[in-house]
Amino acid sequence: MKFVDEATISVHAGKGGDGCVSFRREKYVPFGGPDGGDGGDGGSVYLCADAGLNTLSDFRHTRRFRAGNGQPGHGQNRTGKGGDDLIVPVPVGTLVYDKETEELIGDLTTVGQLLLVAQGGFHGIGNTRFKSSINRAPRQSSPGSAGEARELRLELKVLAEVGLLGLPNAGKSTFIRKVSAARPKVADYPFTTLYPNLGVVQLEPHRSFVIADIPGIIEGAAEGAGLGIRFLKHLERAGLLLHFVDVLPYDQSDPVESARVIVTELQKHGSGLADKERWLVFNKIDLVEATELERICAEVIEALEWQGPVFRVSALSGEGTDVLCRQIMQSLEKQNSNEST
Repeated sequence: MKFVDEATISVHAGKGGDGCVSFRREKYVPFGGPDGGDGGDGGSVYLCADAGLNTLSDFRHTRRFRAGNGQPGHGQNRTGKGGDDLIVPVPVGTLVYDKETEELIGDLTTVGQLLLVAQGGFHGIGNTRFKSSINRAPRQSSPGSAGEARELRLELKVLAEVGLLGLPNAGKSTFIRKVSAARPKVADYPFTTLYPNLGVVQLEPHRSFVIADIPGIIEGAAEGAGLGIRFLKHLERAGLLLHFVDVLPYDQSDPVESARVIVTELQKHGSGLADKERWLVFNKIDLVEATELERICAEVIEALEWQGPVFRVSALSGEGTDVLCRQIMQSLEKQNSNEST
């Protein structure tokens, strides 16, 4: 499933350093001649695809990026220091557009890929470079040129790393509203989610993940019942699935049977979806007594012969959601670490 995130930033390359007008002045050297050095080149701005990022949310706070200016030249034919280049990390999969012309500048598709987005200014020329047979003592130099400045529109297309599974009204949309800025429709009747919703869960700067909520699955979904197989396909690339179980269903159905329906549809769908890492999440725990909750959880775990992680949350009140999100983040970071090695 693709999630489009956008940000607008301003990049400004450094100005080139001015050339220097200088003449050699030493004892016993009456005709020293010009010795003004060139200025330094201005720094350029690059975007770099960084595997550690997966959203553009950090650009909501920092939108202006400027490279260093080149230093002016000096006497004794000394060249000014060049301005430092600026490398701005962005997520892999970022499309870069010129905001004014809507021209596609580049597509950062591989880790470590660099894209020049603002060229630094060219250095100015010192008076030494103007010396000739007919101009022995030139007093002219040239200034450094201005660095390139432009407005960029960044567009990110990423895959959801976490997918939510569950019957209609299991509380998936409430959960994604609680832990992210996404605002899917929530109501006390089934099938309020008619299309996939995506949200970015950000625990702290540079630590976030994308979560996908698809319409509720009913029995026969793999054959096209309900909203059909097309939404199950969206979860094939997710790294982790959260299987939501409503401990107090609106239609008073059996949570055990509800859980079995999801497992059966995953197996019918194929494409390795049933073999993906899946965590069991019991939702709406604030609506039942503690002893009743333990009984329901134990029955579902036994019926499914569950061996994986189990979480108990209330998506409405937020109880248990922070612990779940942090466990998800740790699991995804571990997966990324294993893939990189």
